[in-house]
Amino acid sequence: MAHEDWTVDRLHVALPHSASRQQLLQDVNLTPIEGLPAVLDGWASAAEQLEAARPRIEAARAHMKAHGVLPGDLETRDVTADILRDAEPRQSSRDDRGRGAA
Repeated sequence: MAHEDWTVDRLHVALPHSASRQQLLQDVNLTPIEGLPAVLDGWASAAEQLEAARPRIEAARAHMKAHGVLPGDLETRDVTADILRDAEPRQSSRDDRGRGAA
């Protein structure tokens, strides 16, 4: 799926974990309008990576169900944190939102 085909709703559905879905919504709601394209591009890239991995994930699940072990050629490194990190807006803008006038 090309970046231009994604909507916030489609991104939300494509993310496998409730924490990542909630982070997407938080990023969209708290990012200044001018920063939204970059934030959404990051989430679209993350969703595309997850979608590309889906066939391997499903094959690994089927193998695990049939044999009780993961396939020997499967790389088992969890890259969820990497994908989420790449999708996050820059930390400096997030820090600014958390500060109020005191």
